[in-house]
Amino acid sequence: MPGTCDLSDRFPDARVAAPVFRDFGGRRAFSGRAVTVKCFEDNSRIKELLATAGEGRVLVVDGGGSLRCALMGDMIAADAVANGWAGVVIEGCVRDTAILATLDIGIKALAANPRRSTRRGEGSAHIDISFAGTPVSEGDWVVADEDGVVFLSAEQATEAELA
Repeated sequence: MPGTCDLSDRFPDARVAAPVFRDFGGRRAFSGRAVTVKCFEDNSRIKELLATAGEGRVLVVDGGGSLRCALMGDMIAADAVANGWAGVVIEGCVRDTAILATLDIGIKALAANPRRSTRRGEGSAHIDISFAGTPVSEGDWVVADEDGVVFLSAEQATEAELA
């Protein structure tokens, strides 16, 4: 898999997320087609989606940048691993970070927070979102590594031999 720096050089119009994320999962580099979620301090949609077949995709979560609670912890992340998700990028927090670091999945988030989110059944999935300063659509290609997160169109992903 080409790294984010190489992809950014090759595709000057690639969308690059703001450099605000920390690595929490056992994988530092991961890629896959985006599945999008928008939620605020309610992880209902995240839990539902990561309990389904991931097929090597990446869940991209517009969590509104909230630092008040975690949108994912060890149990939901373990479901994601078991179901074949390549990664999760969350514009929000995670928890259970010692365990997340042992899981074979890429996880990027803003920070850690021990407080769990609520589940009120709120949030939307499979919609266009704004993620860390860039627009993301369902099906875009996500490439993440130690240097950041890059979003490519399906055409760019095919040209880069990612798809």
